[in-house]
Amino acid sequence: MSNSSSITQFLLLAFADTRELQLLHFWLFLAIYLAALLSNGLIITAVACDHRLHTPMYFFLLNLSLLDLGSISTTVPKSMASSLWDTRGISYLGCAAQVFFFLFLVVAEFYLLTVMAYDRYVAICKPLRYGTLLGSRACVHMAAAAWGSAFLNALLHTANTFSLPLCQGNVLDQFFCEIPQILKLSCSHSYRSEVGLIVVSLLVAFSCFVFLVVSYVQIFRAVLRIPSEQGRHKAFSMCLPHLAVVSLFISTGVFAYLKPPSISSPFLDVVVAVLYSVVPPAVNPLIYSMRNQELKDALKKLIQSAVFQQQ
Repeated sequence: MSNSSSITQFLLLAFADTRELQLLHFWLFLAIYLAALLSNGLIITAVACDHRLHTPMYFFLLNLSLLDLGSISTTVPKSMASSLWDTRGISYLGCAAQVFFFLFLVVAEFYLLTVMAYDRYVAICKPLRYGTLLGSRACVHMAAAAWGSAFLNALLHTANTFSLPLCQGNVLDQFFCEIPQILKLSCSHSYRSEVGLIVVSLLVAFSCFVFLVVSYVQIFRAVLRIPSEQGRHKAFSMCLPHLAVVSLFISTGVFAYLKPPSISSPFLDVVVAVLYSVVPPAVNPLIYSMRNQELKDALKKLIQSAVFQQQ
């Protein structure tokens, strides 16, 4: 029997027991991490440096890349270090920091994706009012609201979770600290307040989801009324990358936290956690750049400029 006051560290789930598999995990995560750093870094630099990309859509995309960089940097480097040095421990304060920053960045990303849906809705359904509804000040206010509300959400959840007495040891069945795994270690009578906070957060998330669905229903109705095929293609090119990112984010997150206990297992939990915490930050830049000629041109110009300066 242990309690939270006596716990100085948590033990994370090891990806493998053999040294060869540990090193394989290290190199695989290193490749994914470097790809995420490079791709998101390129998008941030391109949007910041190219005046043609100083529009609301790319402003929100820059924020999304910042959040992706932060979220993958919260979990992956620690997991890589654990495999490389064959350790499982993370300090109590380190675990609390990881929970806070991961929750902050992931929730902010979901709110930002909701804001980006509104941006696409106004651009396609109300193009004549786009400049009025999405001026620079309005964009900054919406982005700040996403970051600020996510910060408060993460602060409440983290403070509440780590105030709970822990009676079930210090072993987490996950490769990073997350709230559901810590709640499993809490005393059976003590986690009701955190469950209440989670229910409130789920209601807010469901409201955002409804807004996303309604926005895209209106968007597709407007796109299908566009008479020219070229116009429809351009409109779909603006919306499909965002829809793909939202679908990946929501589907993996919902399955991770709402899957039936009957199909839960440590292996499946880890696979799903990788899908919602590691994969999106690495593939989001690819999704956004595949069908976006403006972004492709800006990235090409940026790379050519860097190569020219090297010569």
